[in-house]
Amino acid sequence: MPRSVSPPKRLATKQAPRRAVNQSRRPAFHWNPDPEEVRRSVIKLVLTLVELIRKLMERQAVRRMEERTLTSAETEAIGRALMELERTIRDIGRTFDLAPEDLNIDLGPIKLL
Repeated sequence: MPRSVSPPKRLATKQAPRRAVNQSRRPAFHWNPDPEEVRRSVIKLVLTLVELIRKLMERQAVRRMEERTLTSAETEAIGRALMELERTIRDIGRTFDLAPEDLNIDLGPIKLL
């Protein structure tokens, strides 16, 4: 005679009591939909990422110079290109009223960008 299989028992789970939503509390992130502020925020993000890449490229160039894997012409060209990139980042930043300090990323224990 076939044995009937009963469905598995559900485990009783405790549910956290629901908290009333406090309407007077401000959200942690407040988005300003003003078109100029959105534009400035996007420019700030893009310039911050470009500055991060520029600093990484600069560190790579210094490392390669110390290892003597670059010719003097390559070193000169890289130096000019990095300086021009930094100047461009600062010029665009000034257009949008962004100081170089505004382009820092807090990397926690590593340090600021």
